[in-house]
Amino acid sequence: MKTSLETLDGLKRSLTVELPIDTFKQKTDKVLKKMAPQVTVDGFRKGKVPLSILRKQFGANASSDAVNEIVGETLMDALAEVKLTPVAQPIITKIDSNDDSDFSYTVEFEIFPEVKVGDFSKLKIDQTAVKITKADEDKTLDGLKEQSTEYKAVKRNSKEGDRLSIDFKGLIDGKIFEGGEAKDFSIVIGKGSMIKGFEEGLTDVATDKTVTLDLVFPKEYQAPQLAGKAVTFEVTINEVASPKVPKLDEKFAKKFGEKDMDALQKSMKEQMRVEIDNRLANQNKDAIFNALLVANEFDVPQGSIDSEAQNLLNEMQARMQQQGMDSQTASLPASTFNGEAEKRVKLGLLVNQIASDNKFVASKEQLDAKLKEMSQSYGENAQQMVDYYNEDPTRLTSIELLVVEKMVADLILEKAKVTSKNKKFQEVTQQG
Repeated sequence: MKTSLETLDGLKRSLTVELPIDTFKQKTDKVLKKMAPQVTVDGFRKGKVPLSILRKQFGANASSDAVNEIVGETLMDALAEVKLTPVAQPIITKIDSNDDSDFSYTVEFEIFPEVKVGDFSKLKIDQTAVKITKADEDKTLDGLKEQSTEYKAVKRNSKEGDRLSIDFKGLIDGKIFEGGEAKDFSIVIGKGSMIKGFEEGLTDVATDKTVTLDLVFPKEYQAPQLAGKAVTFEVTINEVASPKVPKLDEKFAKKFGEKDMDALQKSMKEQMRVEIDNRLANQNKDAIFNALLVANEFDVPQGSIDSEAQNLLNEMQARMQQQGMDSQTASLPASTFNGEAEKRVKLGLLVNQIASDNKFVASKEQLDAKLKEMSQSYGENAQQMVDYYNEDPTRLTSIELLVVEKMVADLILEKAKVTSKNKKFQEVTQQG
């Protein structure tokens, strides 16, 4: 067996394997003889068709099968000879069986890049910290109060704090803009959920009244097609409802599954800490790995990108289905996600290389600690979550990856130039 390797664009390689032509002929005849008992040819009894006739009538099919068998039997050795490991199954691009002395086939494939990780000490990384204040706790408690606030219809003009049920139309240049019309829309005056002037224009208005509001969308409005545009809203008030704010007592606490206010506030503080810790862990990890990605440039196998892009598309479709939404992504090409896919693949290669270089392996103690940490967000089902992973060792693979990823992140932080930044609780929790 002779091998010839050619480097194509990027990580693509072309490998040609040459074998004696007799190898191909013998394999083809073997395939034909295997076919003989099953084929029927006029003028011959089943199983008694001469090999020459079989070659004439079924030679093409037999040759194709012979090629597949030869490739299956020789490709691994050929790859070992050139010391390469393909990212995915190689594709046959050429077959030459017409030579008098040699048979050859050519395959193309991608290889994994050689990843040489740069010096961590050159990385500059921001890390965020948050201190939960009494004001943060009060604001969170206000949110619970708002959830429990009941509204009762009243026969008076609207004022701040009231909840209105409205029908409205938004017109730009005399035409209703997309998303600019709604019926039985709820709005609480004073919450600032609409553009400036909208809620103010609905203050001191009675039920069944219609008002016209001439407003302007902010220049920085999230929908570019509306930003800075003058708009006229025609609004009809269907109902004015006055709020009944609950008292902070035992009855209130029981609505949230706690026996009294002390228990509720303790539980609330714990949940706030878990939430902020999780958010900070993700944000700080992203900051570490984004810096790592920027500092290390190398080619990524397109096949790996395509596969990961398809995974991202599948994940989006699954989320939409779980949320009861009609999937609008059926015709969306997976290539839409190529940018994020390339980032994921590249980061995976970097993390694996760093873990390999430093011989990082997740211990039983580390796995148990990670499971316990993750279970905190499951409340009373925490132990059930831990048991689920421990029941089947294969389920722990994803947890092992998280533990090793954390070991890599910690190593980078030890050596990088780190700047600590303090942020407010609300600033972090209100980010997307």
